[in-house]
Amino acid sequence: MRMLQAALVVSVTASFLGSAAIAADALDELPPNLQKAYQGLDPAVLKGPSMLRDFKPKHGPPWTIGFASSYAGNTWRAAAMNRLMKVLLPDSKKAGLVKDVIITQSNLKDAVQIQQMRQLVDQGVDIIFLCCSNPTALNQTIKYAYDKGVPVVSYDGFVTAPEAISVMANYVDGGYELAKSVIEKIGGKGNILMVSGIEGTNTSDSFDKGALKAISEYPNIKLIGTVQGKWTDQIAQVEVQKFLATHPQKIDGIVLQSPSEIGVLQAWLQSGRPMVPMSLQGEVGAACYWLKHPDWADKAYYIWPPGAEIYFGWNVVLRILEGQGPRIQSIVRPVLKYTLADVKAQVSENCKFDDPNWVEPKAEEWFPASLGDAMMLRPHNPMTWKPGN
Repeated sequence: MRMLQAALVVSVTASFLGSAAIAADALDELPPNLQKAYQGLDPAVLKGPSMLRDFKPKHGPPWTIGFASSYAGNTWRAAAMNRLMKVLLPDSKKAGLVKDVIITQSNLKDAVQIQQMRQLVDQGVDIIFLCCSNPTALNQTIKYAYDKGVPVVSYDGFVTAPEAISVMANYVDGGYELAKSVIEKIGGKGNILMVSGIEGTNTSDSFDKGALKAISEYPNIKLIGTVQGKWTDQIAQVEVQKFLATHPQKIDGIVLQSPSEIGVLQAWLQSGRPMVPMSLQGEVGAACYWLKHPDWADKAYYIWPPGAEIYFGWNVVLRILEGQGPRIQSIVRPVLKYTLADVKAQVSENCKFDDPNWVEPKAEEWFPASLGDAMMLRPHNPMTWKPGN
């Protein structure tokens, strides 16, 4: 490819790297339709050739995987862990690929996650994947792991360590599309309340960046406030209730990050105010309200569906362990629109507005094999791979 022909080849001393073509941007290697997913990303997202292109594990399967999670206290994390422990791990064990997963939780404390990651490396895990972390705080620890022959995959968010792979949707685009869906629903004018996630985390900040871009495009839309829902329904409910108690002015729509849909919905229902459109990302309680009030929304978007997202990360983890060679430092997919018809296919008429489960795309819809193959230099179905393939 044009970019690679102009690349500078450097030697790398890390024992498992070998040599790689280093360029400013590896997007030229991807098909044009996949390049579109990278438009509008946070500029900090790395798009150079992966330093794991020539990675080979120290030994063959079954491997031990370290999962350094940053938080366990919401419905999203519960759904992700359920998929990991009940589907992904058993299937991978059955295929002879994985021996075990060692899980740590840092409760949003960077220093604790750093310590836990170093312990995982020293315990002898073959790879680490981590979730939803600070984009820069873990960089030295990621390099420590890399230098010890342990690659790191960050899913549902990005890190800025060049040694790592980041796996995610385009959250800037997600915030933009969801905000636009609410703005269009209220006719392009009115007051918007935004319920953010956790300020300072790249996933949350990227979403807000996209949402604010959409709001800026409509001169008759006014953002009258932002509260931090902390990706937790109970917290979002309290924060919205406090905002409503001190802001009597009319609110015409709400742009929010899930999981907070149920909490915001409950706060609104309890306020006695007329219902207004809200952005929707998959919590069943809110989907249930949509099912029973079809005019509430016109469309919704999957941005970080919990079960599908951890499948996305897990699939890439297996491919790296199998030596498939990721082309690019950040593997990005676009957000995915869904409609009331998709809700009807998954949610019962007997549903409840406080149901904490999730409406999700199928794993293959979220991370198709064709997308995974296009991102690898030596692609193969990771679940049927055998040593020597």
